[in-house]
Amino acid sequence: MANPQSGEVSVVIDGRAQTAKLTLGALAEMEASLGDDSLLAMVERFESGQFRSRDVLAVLVAGLRGGGWRGDTGDLLNADIGGGPLGAARSAAELLARAFRFA
Repeated sequence: MANPQSGEVSVVIDGRAQTAKLTLGALAEMEASLGDDSLLAMVERFESGQFRSRDVLAVLVAGLRGGGWRGDTGDLLNADIGGGPLGAARSAAELLARAFRFA
């Protein structure tokens, strides 16, 4: 079960709840996958509602890997994500909000 107080989000992948968390290592991995794009630019796209599907996928993969999942982007391409594309976007936005909230 995900613990929101520690930045965790529950994401349902193919009917199984997975814990996702944007750890520093997961963020670094995600940043490397973004290439020339910056993490800040991606966060700004989420804040403005102008995010891309690849942004959602990058955040979910990083968060799931930060939560201990051993899959990769290819594993999510054909996966059934709880709530569909909108649910995936909500989970990604929630991960970012929890990772960057200030106490």
